[in-house]
Order: sequence, then C-alpha cells, then structure tokens
Amino acid sequence: QVQLVESGGGLVQPGGSLRLSCAASGTDFSINAMGWYRQAPGKQRELVATITTGGSTHYVDSVKGRFTISRDNAKNTVYLQMNSLKPEDTADYYCFVGVEDTTYWGQGTQVTVSS
Repeated sequence: QVQLVESGGGLVQPGGSLRLSCAASGTDFSINAMGWYRQAPGKQRELVATITTGGSTHYVDSVKGRFTISRDNAKNTVYLQMNSLKPEDTADYYCFVGVEDTTYWGQGTQVTVSS
C-alpha cells in the first residue's frame, strides 16, 4: 500500500515563502506523475501543479511564476516551492502520485497566508 507523508505547511505573511514536501513509500513500482491540488474553504478543489517522470511541469495560471514543482525520483518525493504567497493561496494542499493505474493521495497540509 502506497503511503504519502506531507510536510511543510504553516502560517506565513503575504509575500513570504513555504516549501511543501511529499514523500511516497510502500511501492516497488515506478511513480508516474506527481503533483499538488489545493482546496480553499467553500471552493472547489484546484489542480495547482504537476510534474511527469521526465520533469515536464504544468501549473495553474494563478501560481505561474511564483510556485515551482520538482521531484527527487531517488527519494520518491515531490516538492512545491511557493514564493510571493498571497492570501488567496490559503488552502489545504494535497499531494498525489500515480503508481500503475492508481492515484494515491496525501493527508493534506494547511497553508495560511495572512498578516
């Protein structure tokens, strides 16, 4: 059973930075796409960023130029570097990974951007 452990959320002032990490364990298969969703209170879940095995990335328009997704395949870990954070980035952030034909989810980490 694949398990994902997230870390790095917290409270930060507008303009600040946070780095989220998500480490996957429990599989001998290669991990395919990795990424992050977020869900703010009262809003729909939003795909924030994805990264393929080869390193190709995709971002939602609202975070382009501010967020950077990366992965360490040797550690089965995906990262989300978030800079120039805005109050509208406040949400619960969930990582996901694709293994074979199954998508696995992290438990979520809260990010609050407030002064």
